[in-house]
Order: sequence, then C-alpha cells, then structure tokens
Amino acid sequence: MGEKKIAIYEPDRTVKQGYITLWKENFQDLKENLWLIRQFFFREFKGQYSQSLLGIIWAFILPLVTLAIFILLRSSGLFNVGVIEVPYVIYALLGLSFWQLFVTGIVQSTNSLVSAGSMIKKVNFPRETLVFASLGNALFSFALQMGIVFILFGIYGFFPHWKFLLFPLMIIPILLLTCGLGFIFSLINGIIRDLGRILGLGLTFLLFITPIAYELPEMGFLATLARINPLYYLSIAPRDLALTGTLSHPLGYFISCGLSIFVFFYCWMTFHLTETRIPERL
Repeated sequence: MGEKKIAIYEPDRTVKQGYITLWKENFQDLKENLWLIRQFFFREFKGQYSQSLLGIIWAFILPLVTLAIFILLRSSGLFNVGVIEVPYVIYALLGLSFWQLFVTGIVQSTNSLVSAGSMIKKVNFPRETLVFASLGNALFSFALQMGIVFILFGIYGFFPHWKFLLFPLMIIPILLLTCGLGFIFSLINGIIRDLGRILGLGLTFLLFITPIAYELPEMGFLATLARINPLYYLSIAPRDLALTGTLSHPLGYFISCGLSIFVFFYCWMTFHLTETRIPERL
C-alpha cells in the first residue's frame, strides 16, 4: 500500500514555508480541486434556480431593468448620454453586462462562506474553492446577457468589429478583480453579516455615478471619479473593441489590468493564510 498524503494546516506558517512554497501549494490545491469547484457550482446553480418561480429568467431581469431605467432617463431628457454613433440599446447593454458580471460575482463570492457555514464546520477542504465556484453563476448570467446582445445585433443590423472575438480575453481582468475582492469580502462577511446589504446599496449607487451607460463627462466630479475607478475602464474597454476596434482609454485600461492582477494574488494569499481560522468565525 502506498503512503497516504496528510495535509497539516497551521496558522502563521509563512515564515516556516516561505511564499514560494505557499504559492506552489495554492496552485496545487486549485488543480486538485477543480472537480470540487464544479460540484459547488452545480450545487449553487440548482439551489438558485430550481425553487424559483421565474427560474433562469432572473439572470435577464436585473440588467434589462437597469437598461430600461437608463433608456427612460435618456428619453425623458433627465440626463445627456452624449454623442453615440451606435444603437443606444447595444451601447448600454454591452457596458452593463460587464458591470453586472462584477456585481453578481462580488455578491455571490461575498456570501459563499456564510452560505456554506455548516459544511465548513464539519468538513475540511480548501475554502477558496467556494469563492472560485461562486464566479460560475456570474459567468453563466454574463453568457446569457451576451446572447441578448447578439440578438440585438441582428435586430439593428449592426455588425461588431472583428476584435469582438477578443471578448474572452477581456473578461479575465474583471474576473481577477472580482475574485480577489471576493476573497476579502467573504472573510469580512463571516464577521460582519451586514456587508452583503451594504455592498448591494454601494454598488447600485456606484453604477449610476460611473459613466458606463453614458459617455464620460469632460470635466467635473463624476469625470474625476471615473478616471480613478478601475471598473470604468474594465467595463468599457470590451465595448470599445466590439464597437470601434480601438480602446478609448488604453493607459487607464492597462493600469486597471495590472491592479486586478495584484488584487487577485494578494487577496488570494491573504485568504489562504487565514482560512484555518474561518470555521471559528462562522
């Protein structure tokens, strides 16, 4: 019989193992637990839609309602969306889809540990698998919304630029940022359960002051705020490529990509080092 591999989890083991060893352990755990991530995703997916009256339709409702609000505000003249040379519905929905990818991922990952609290207390497994699995629902909703975008392309007779094919790559930075923040927010939510409600209010407010469904103002407080908001660049860059084939703010986008990578790896390591204390907090 072969020797059994025993994993020993110790708090504050950075000095003993070193960061290189810990990163190897992180990626090894991720590789070995891909099956577990898939199972958690299907578990959450079935739980979210199986007992719902509208079921999968909920994945369409929020972005379409948000889009309808912006269309109503635009048609009533309450705000100026600027000069847009493509159908506004396509313009707005493309930006809102990426924003919704971030929002759904953050909300799901923030609640991932709390919703699995009883299982975490009984079973020993890498807790980051719950956060990674929570992004699956966000990606699924995003794919459905992209389906609506393709339908709108056909309705309006609009052909996107060939660089639209780069969409899968453009998703990666916003997913890294979402997952990184999800690691930290899930830990905080285990201690302060009001975080989920606070996030919901904060993200709704942030949406309306971030120029995603309208053009960036040339000056003013909103323009300044948008220029330091990485979500602005990560949400509009894919739309820029799809509609024009160029990036309107390349420097801001690449800085935001670098920030997303840093946030992801820093927060993942922080989560990994503190996961042994999670059960006692839930």
